[in-house]
Amino acid sequence: MKRPYRIDPPVVRIDARTNMDASLQSFAHFAVIAIGVVAIFAALDYTQSLLAPISLAVVTGLMASPVATALERRLPTSLSAAIVVLLFLGLIGSAVALFSMPLSLWTEKLPEIWRELQRHLLDWRTVFDTLGGVQEQIRTIAGGKAEMTVDIQDSSAIEEIATLAPALAAQIILYLASLYFFVATRHSIRTSVLSLCFSRRSRLRTARIFRDAEWFVSRYLLSISVINAGLGLATAAAMWLIGVPQPFLWGMLAFILNYVVYIGPAVMAGILLGVGLATWNAPPAIFFPMAAYLTLNMIEAQFVTPQVIGRAVTLNPFFVFLSLAFWIWLWGPVGGLLAVPFLLMGYAVMRNAVPIARASEHIRPTNKKM
Repeated sequence: MKRPYRIDPPVVRIDARTNMDASLQSFAHFAVIAIGVVAIFAALDYTQSLLAPISLAVVTGLMASPVATALERRLPTSLSAAIVVLLFLGLIGSAVALFSMPLSLWTEKLPEIWRELQRHLLDWRTVFDTLGGVQEQIRTIAGGKAEMTVDIQDSSAIEEIATLAPALAAQIILYLASLYFFVATRHSIRTSVLSLCFSRRSRLRTARIFRDAEWFVSRYLLSISVINAGLGLATAAAMWLIGVPQPFLWGMLAFILNYVVYIGPAVMAGILLGVGLATWNAPPAIFFPMAAYLTLNMIEAQFVTPQVIGRAVTLNPFFVFLSLAFWIWLWGPVGGLLAVPFLLMGYAVMRNAVPIARASEHIRPTNKKM
């Protein structure tokens, strides 16, 4: 019996890709990644009112995790989470109560501060006359009639507060609820994420990411809170010695604004310059509050903070600045509070996802002869 002949399929020769094809494919991959990044940025911007309070709650929960862990040794998890939420609710209520009356008094002094600033600026009219001459020359060269005008629109502060109050209250409620559920379920969240890892190595790496992120964020925030409290007390004492009214208010502002690195101290210095304008008339005394605060802030930034947290967590100042600029641009003041904790979380992920340093520790020299 004859066997049927087997017909082999025809051999199709595929030509090698040219350099142009490889370049186009690489460009297509880059374009897809760029579109994905832009879509993520747009989603973060669009969902700010939802994600910003939740992210702040997660960061606060990581900071409060040592306190919650200590409470869980004697109390149930749900009760420990409720105590943590009540603690932060008390802090928010105390801050609002302490800030409301002094800020209302200083808000009434804003027209006076503006008049004092205008009076001192008029003393420098020689400089402004020079700038006016430059402006006239630019106008002549441009051949136009460019005039600098400032339009001030009068708006009712009460109407703005009434408009923003419901949204602000909703975000506070969302923040407190997210904080409670995160603190109460943080162990189960970690267990659920670890259960998704199939290999022992991936589970170990993910567990290290959770551990390092919690340790970095809690260590940084708790340490910086103690440092900010010391700076606030020192600022209040300095304002009291100088003779600034309501020194405790400026100490609390220094405590809160120092959480936003770089920008917070600059805003505080500008506020104290306005306080000096409203308190004194002589030019040297006007700068006393700002100079005292900047001196204390320099001591804190150059000596205290590096000694307390610099040895444990060292971040590149350029990356800190980029993170701060990005998150303030995206989420405003809340983004400024979250910029450094987000950077610490990213550092924890990269430290374990690309464990070059850890791998190098396990390399041992061999005695093999070539």
